[in-house]
Amino acid sequence: QVQLVESGGGLVQAGGSLRLTCAASGRLFSSISMAWFRQAPGKEREFVAAISKRAAYTNYSESVKGRFAISRDNAKNMVFLQMNSLKPEDSATYYCAADGNRFRIGTSPKIGEYDYWGQGTQVTVSS
Repeated sequence: QVQLVESGGGLVQAGGSLRLTCAASGRLFSSISMAWFRQAPGKEREFVAAISKRAAYTNYSESVKGRFAISRDNAKNMVFLQMNSLKPEDSATYYCAADGNRFRIGTSPKIGEYDYWGQGTQVTVSS
């Protein structure tokens, strides 16, 4: 079992930055890939970024590539999302997710591959 708690969301002006943190409990953390998803009101939850279990691989959606960076600290059971050059369209609730497949080598952008979810943290970008 993995429990996830996100923090770091808030209100920021367009062009600003935020750093989201996901704190994980459980001994599986270093054995599984992690990801961030987001969901805006009235829209489906979408993939943002993922990182493999030892950070050898990262993957980003086209909409955030070059602006966001995912990282992890396995010693602290944490995963981070550094968000720069934020745009109003980045406004959403951001969710941390843990992969249910500890045998995966890389990452997956598919929402169905993630078995564990946090409760989300709200990010609002004003224009």
